[in-house]
Amino acid sequence: MLGSSRSRHRFTTALAGFGLLVTGAALQVGTAAAPAHAATTYRVLFDDGHAEEAGNADWIISTSKPDPLAQDSSPSSETDWTGALSSWGVALQKTGSYSMKTATSALTYGGSSTTDLSNFDALVLPEPNTLFTTAEKTAIMNFVKNGGGLFMISDHTGADRNNDGYDAVEILNDLMTNNSVDSTDPFGFSIDSLDISSGYPAAISDSSNAVLNGSFGTVTKSLIADGTTATLKPSDNSAVKGLVYRSGYSGNTGAFFATSTFGSGRVAFWGDSSPIDDGTGQSGNTLYDGWNDSGATNAALALNATAWLTGASSGSSGGGGGGGGGTCTSAQLLGNPGFESGNTTWTASSGVITNSSSEAARTGSYKAWLDGYGSAHTDTLSQSVTIPSGCSATLSFYLHVDTAETTTSTAYDKLTVTAGSTTLATYSNLNAASGYVLKSFDVSSLAGTTATIKFSGVEGSTLQTSFVIDDTALNVS
Repeated sequence: MLGSSRSRHRFTTALAGFGLLVTGAALQVGTAAAPAHAATTYRVLFDDGHAEEAGNADWIISTSKPDPLAQDSSPSSETDWTGALSSWGVALQKTGSYSMKTATSALTYGGSSTTDLSNFDALVLPEPNTLFTTAEKTAIMNFVKNGGGLFMISDHTGADRNNDGYDAVEILNDLMTNNSVDSTDPFGFSIDSLDISSGYPAAISDSSNAVLNGSFGTVTKSLIADGTTATLKPSDNSAVKGLVYRSGYSGNTGAFFATSTFGSGRVAFWGDSSPIDDGTGQSGNTLYDGWNDSGATNAALALNATAWLTGASSGSSGGGGGGGGGTCTSAQLLGNPGFESGNTTWTASSGVITNSSSEAARTGSYKAWLDGYGSAHTDTLSQSVTIPSGCSATLSFYLHVDTAETTTSTAYDKLTVTAGSTTLATYSNLNAASGYVLKSFDVSSLAGTTATIKFSGVEGSTLQTSFVIDDTALNVS
């Protein structure tokens, strides 16, 4: 959709009357209070595209897909949504801080579908029972590498619910060892081919761990009812850490719940689907209420882990390190990364950070809109950030280019992206596309310095080109 320079000028002028800051002069225009901005929403995608409902499994948060809110927009109990994972979904929904969807088709990353992984902070794989395709494995691994959270929930070996020859143990191990991104034990663990009939695996003592001691409660034990464990390999990934262990095990063997990191993202593993089963679901399924089992604290474990994977909780990382070799705490460093706090943190030309409806934000209401005037114009957007020594660092953002230019060969209007003194990329009217596209750059060379991340848009004398930026991140690990 082509933007309108005339409507943009009119809208920007109107905003001034409602008291937005003019960044360049640090002057507030008008007398009305600045508008309130929505709090951060953490986005979770539950997979249901790999036989997660086969046999007695009912591993869904709701029968309404992709959006559970279509079944009940304000659930107060687990039965307001239908599925054996409804307790999990409803508990997150009731906080007001999470948005959830269900994927029923192939998983993608960087596409245009509403369930594309680029639209989410975490992906939950609740006992998948069909193999992921090569493309799906690439999508999942790149999603995690670029900062996403991955929650892998297995079951015991032989739990082939759809009788296709593969169980969750084999499927999740295949994801980790047979992908195009990194097949060299990227998470630092493998899932054991075991069927452990019963037990209450115990949590380690670590008061600083955000998964074991989070806002949803303290984890003491979990439940195993025909499940498995993982073998940890810290020599392959020093971030891997066992949090809950099968009775009689510790260290690198018998880990029933483990966490790790990969690139800028986080990973969690659980060895059984019984703990996430809330005992309610679709008619005809035989289910068991492991979620509320009195001998365990499964709800706290699932919910705290979700918060950690999405970035809703900070705390210590699961492995205390990550891609930086154990010397760096994983974090996202940019302030106001989605611009939802309005004209704060960033230094921007007047009118750049806006909630104008003429160009849609990727998420929320606000975005950074550079140029789009249809006349000679320059806009800038920048933020200085200190990148700790010893860290791997990745700058990412979503870019939508909208133009009225008709040429297919000449770059009349340009956006230049720099980090410190390094030019990372230049985009132009030739990059126009209908939606947002994820851009990602390795800026690890800037570790140990304070660098300015800057976007500079220069527009020619006629025909508008808009460079619209949203959901920025500078992830270190």
